[in-house]
Amino acid sequence: MKKTKSATRMILFVAILLCLPAAGRAATSCGDMASLTLPDTTITSAQLVTPGGFASPAGPRGARGADRFKDLPAFCRIAATLKPTSDSDIRIEVWLPASGWNGKFQAVGNGGWAGEISYTALADAVRQGYATVSTDTGHMGNRGSFALGHPEKLIDFGHRSEHDMTVQAKAMIKAFYGTGPKISYWNGCSTGGRQALQEAQKYPMDFDGIIAGAAANPRTHLSTWQLWIAQAVLANPASYIPKSKYPVIHKAVLDACDALDGIKDGLINNPTRCHFNPSVLLCKGEDAPTCLTAPQVEAATKMMTAPKNPRTGAEIFPTYQPGAELGWAVIAGGPEPLVYATDQYRYVVFQDPNWDWKTLNFDSDVALADKVDAGTINATDPNLKEFQAHDGKLFMYHGWSDPNVAPLASVNYYNSVLETMGGPAKTMSWIRLFMEPGMGHCEGGEGPDTFDKMAVIEQWVEKGVAPERIVASHNTNGVVDRTRPLCPYPQVATYKGAGSTDEANNFACANEK
Repeated sequence: MKKTKSATRMILFVAILLCLPAAGRAATSCGDMASLTLPDTTITSAQLVTPGGFASPAGPRGARGADRFKDLPAFCRIAATLKPTSDSDIRIEVWLPASGWNGKFQAVGNGGWAGEISYTALADAVRQGYATVSTDTGHMGNRGSFALGHPEKLIDFGHRSEHDMTVQAKAMIKAFYGTGPKISYWNGCSTGGRQALQEAQKYPMDFDGIIAGAAANPRTHLSTWQLWIAQAVLANPASYIPKSKYPVIHKAVLDACDALDGIKDGLINNPTRCHFNPSVLLCKGEDAPTCLTAPQVEAATKMMTAPKNPRTGAEIFPTYQPGAELGWAVIAGGPEPLVYATDQYRYVVFQDPNWDWKTLNFDSDVALADKVDAGTINATDPNLKEFQAHDGKLFMYHGWSDPNVAPLASVNYYNSVLETMGGPAKTMSWIRLFMEPGMGHCEGGEGPDTFDKMAVIEQWVEKGVAPERIVASHNTNGVVDRTRPLCPYPQVATYKGAGSTDEANNFACANEK
């Protein structure tokens, strides 16, 4: 009987593994992991995936990252279900390099309401030699309807699933390799950034290094802001701003503020210094593609103004920063509000699928949302003494042009930690924030958005080298066309006065005068 190509490849692969020294391969077989017994855990499968043998899972996110699976090394793929409560149903996947494990662990975060395993993030981690894990956070589907009548599932989504998957993944790593990870990292953006902050606040011993990108936090106030935008732009058809006008608004913003940092490069280095009034675009006659009608000016002004409690005047959540206009469609594109926001109020706060977003009260309803949440999803505790005592490192980053999560949300949390923990002198050794001009949500946008985040946190945790200056790149059609340093907040990249503004070497990190 002829051997198939896949069978031959498997035989060769196993032979190679048997020739490796003990330190280069697992202490037990992948198949044997299926019989491992762990608390509140059922291992549903454990199988060895050959090099390049992982097929892209079904679903839009899996398909979108299909190319990331082509060059994966061999790994042990373990699927398990965790049930810390009778109403819990937390799926996790643990991927363990079959050989060449770097001795470290990297847990990866989610986006939106989660509801699925983050396969592309797992692939990125295992390719770098990490043992890695992801969870669907206890439900299937990227909507908030799972929370209706299921308070335990909401807790699973809020923070418990991430902690429990971490505990069980570390146990599986030890069982597979004969030793646990020497260093543990969390890597997440958006919801994954909020999860990162929950880990630092609630489970400070889980990780040695945490990457918190564009944290969607605090979730109740983020959702309120997103509905503020919806009420400003979508409630009245006359207020709607068509996407075709976004470039017009964006150009006007750049014309007003691009040169504030001394150079015109299509980026606003520090948007908080930009004070743009949309009224400069008011149509002088009939509506036209190059101007805004009076209702559109009013809507744009609201979009660029942080929502406040109508009774107390307290800011509920920050808003878009100047420069984000090309991404406004994420929240303001219509015809309905962002479902992440409406789901928060329909299924969590009011537990009424028919709740009308146009009725949101920006005083009493926001207070109710906070009361219902009670720290379940929101990660706002600035007291990170236990994480600091654990010698943990927290690396935060956020794009100034983020259209999904107002970037000052990260600045606000960072400043609250500094105020609580004794100021910059006592915190710079373990927490830093990097703001990225022109970057969108987690990635993309007109500004340099690409850099090796794991290399940054590894240097900090493993070698004690805190990030002082990170060189990020921007590319068009796969070709790098700009590099620029990212600086620890509140420093900014300052042009030295000579050389190309597209080269990072011509900029230095400094505090603004």
